[in-house]
Amino acid sequence: MRSSSAAGQGDWAARPRYALSDLPTLLWRERMLMLAVFLVIFFVGAAFALTLKRAYPAHSSVLVRLGQEYVYEPRVGDAARGAVPETGQVLQSETEILGSDGLKEQVVLALIKRFGWAELDPKHPKAYDNISEAKRQTLRSQAVLAMGRSLKIETGTDTPVIRLTYTDTDKDRAALVLNTLLEQYLIYRRSVLLDPMGAALEDQRRSFQDRLDRADAAYQTFLTSNSIGDFDAEKTSLSQLQSQIEQQQYATETQLKERSGRLAGLNTELARVTPEVGLYRDSDNTAANKLLDLKLQREALLSKYRPDAQPVKDMDAQIAQLQAAVSSGRAQGQGVARTGVNPVYQTLQTEKLQLAAEVNALQQSLATLQQQSEQLTQRRLRLADLEPQFQSLSRDRDVLQSNVKDFQIKEQQSQAARAIASNTNDNIRIIERATPPVQGKSLRMPVIALSLMFAGFSALCAGLLRMFLRPGLPTPASASRTLDLPVLGTAPVKAA
Repeated sequence: MRSSSAAGQGDWAARPRYALSDLPTLLWRERMLMLAVFLVIFFVGAAFALTLKRAYPAHSSVLVRLGQEYVYEPRVGDAARGAVPETGQVLQSETEILGSDGLKEQVVLALIKRFGWAELDPKHPKAYDNISEAKRQTLRSQAVLAMGRSLKIETGTDTPVIRLTYTDTDKDRAALVLNTLLEQYLIYRRSVLLDPMGAALEDQRRSFQDRLDRADAAYQTFLTSNSIGDFDAEKTSLSQLQSQIEQQQYATETQLKERSGRLAGLNTELARVTPEVGLYRDSDNTAANKLLDLKLQREALLSKYRPDAQPVKDMDAQIAQLQAAVSSGRAQGQGVARTGVNPVYQTLQTEKLQLAAEVNALQQSLATLQQQSEQLTQRRLRLADLEPQFQSLSRDRDVLQSNVKDFQIKEQQSQAARAIASNTNDNIRIIERATPPVQGKSLRMPVIALSLMFAGFSALCAGLLRMFLRPGLPTPASASRTLDLPVLGTAPVKAA
């Protein structure tokens, strides 16, 4: 029975049952502990709140617009040239630059250079002097972290504006740090956004230029070794000359055939024409002259004799006989005949000689044209054999020239963009510069209120914890619920 009752007592002692009506009574029993916890935490929080200084928030805002540095310029080719990001992406990019540790470090260095370390840490103005560079870097890193905790960056949903807030216990230092941040931001963003490939573009251009020089040298060597001035012009010229010579050759062959035909015809005609012809023939007038003399002598005789005289009759008989001979043609002689060169034969012979000379000249001209045509054909075949090598050299040379030109343009554009950007920030406008704030914010009352709330909560937790850890049944109602038995009476606990 004792063991059974002990086991039962262990069960209900480990798991007492409470009700909400028991809490006031039970917590009142732990009031001293709760009061001690509350006072300790509250006084610690209040003491910490009293150490807090008034903070002065300095405000500034920046207008961000799309600038040239966000326009995409491909390194090679023109694919996607001119592509731009959206306004939200530009704002996000500028916000990241404003919040970067690199910019904060530049601000810290600028403040140290202009005002010294005392401006950043008035409590330890000499901490930056006479120490190693590693320790100075550590101090600067701590200053960067402190600046990051004090800086607040906000962006609008529909407006391209970035709002900056820097909080510091010194209102003048708050405005100074924020304005310095804006100044360094305008410089720092150039090194981030501007094209850093200027030197690479120059090196690449020089590399292509060297290759182009070698290609030009190979191109010129090729032309010189093959006695070519201009390959394309010479090829075109040879084609034109070949066409002209072929036309002349056809025309010469036609003329040669025509002259040869005429020469053959002349030879046939000359065979039928005599070389000599009679020019003229002289007449024989001896009988007529003799008859005239006889008549003159008769007239002379008539002056002496009568017509019937014997001398006159003899003279008449001679005259009659001579007239009869002349009339019958017996007294007519052949006369003198003269011959000479036939003019027709001479003309034909002259034309034959001319045609023979022309035929000979045309034959020589045709032979020369054929020789020239063969030379041109050989030259064209030689150029045709050299054309693949020429095309390869020309193609490499043209590609290299195009690449050199493109990289030279990009290099000059990059230099111009850096020069312009180094003097201006057209797409960034500082709407409002920071001014020393008039009113500051103090966290004393919020910290005291939080200390009060935390102290009360901690005291309540301590009381509940102590209440649940006490052994036994704290109240008759708890004992009745735990044992499931009615409590008939209670007796006060005597002090030990």
